[in-house]
Amino acid sequence: MSAILDIRNLSIELETDNGLVRVLDRFNLQLSEGEIHTLVGESGSGKSLLAKAILGFINPRWKITADRLWWRHYDLLSLSPAQRRLVTGRDMAMIFQDPGSHLDPNEKVGAQLQESIPSGALKGIYLKRRADRKTRAERLLHRVGIKDTDDVMERYPHELSEGLAQKISIAMAIAHNPKLLIADEPTTAMEPSTRAQIYRLLAKLSASQGMSILMVTQDLTAVVPESQRMSMIYCGQLMETGPTQQLMAEPYHPYTDAMLSMSLFNQDLPPKTRLPTLKGAIPTLQHMPIGCRLGPRCPYARRACIHQPPLEKRQQQQFACHYPLRDDPDHE
Repeated sequence: MSAILDIRNLSIELETDNGLVRVLDRFNLQLSEGEIHTLVGESGSGKSLLAKAILGFINPRWKITADRLWWRHYDLLSLSPAQRRLVTGRDMAMIFQDPGSHLDPNEKVGAQLQESIPSGALKGIYLKRRADRKTRAERLLHRVGIKDTDDVMERYPHELSEGLAQKISIAMAIAHNPKLLIADEPTTAMEPSTRAQIYRLLAKLSASQGMSILMVTQDLTAVVPESQRMSMIYCGQLMETGPTQQLMAEPYHPYTDAMLSMSLFNQDLPPKTRLPTLKGAIPTLQHMPIGCRLGPRCPYARRACIHQPPLEKRQQQQFACHYPLRDDPDHE
């Protein structure tokens, strides 16, 4: 299946007092129609920056280069700002990790939801259009699993639970039937039951509407079973990508293996047992390592790692590592 979002060697450099700093380094991502693709990386790895680059939330001080940044048949980097807003506003939407902060605290939920419905979707003269807008808002609430629509539409954002506020945000995001939904850590700090409910809802919307979803998270335990593909990012570099279940079962990259060990460790460990961790910490922007940026933290790093490894493909997985797991007996 051909990719509707095709990113090849995307780099983003930021202006700092010490000159340009490359925060996204020749990153690659392909997303097919109707696919749920999970992007996993530690905090500060560049996940949210990538999402902003796709949506066009670009700071004039950023220097962006790419061999390809295509959405469907549009070359996004060649579009004017007005053309870019038209394309992304029509085809894309985003939900955030703190839904309450993106709702107007002074306006009722129903009014905000109705404002998100495109005027072009409404029918009839003024009074009929007003009634149609309200009906469509109620339908959106039903689609995200909210049954008591009259009560919810009369509430203010501060009267909503976290899970309910996130459902409202999702309803507003899908009001114009986007082809791509970017979910930036949408369940942070939520209870496990609420988190699972939100992920089931997103998977259901993807299946029923053929909507592609880019799920951004730093927690591998949040990867939904419906996720078809997964990409691992570290300090702006792509570590590994491939089918989700295959990648989680047989990772090639040490970073993927370390993240799996930290996220899926045995819950029945004896008391005071040291939990698995990846040594060190993510470097600051001003002190990025040369070559493979995982090098200073990687237990298998060698001299060759001062050079950035190219992407290598094995079956359906791609990884950037000079010494991939299962290829080297020292890794066993």
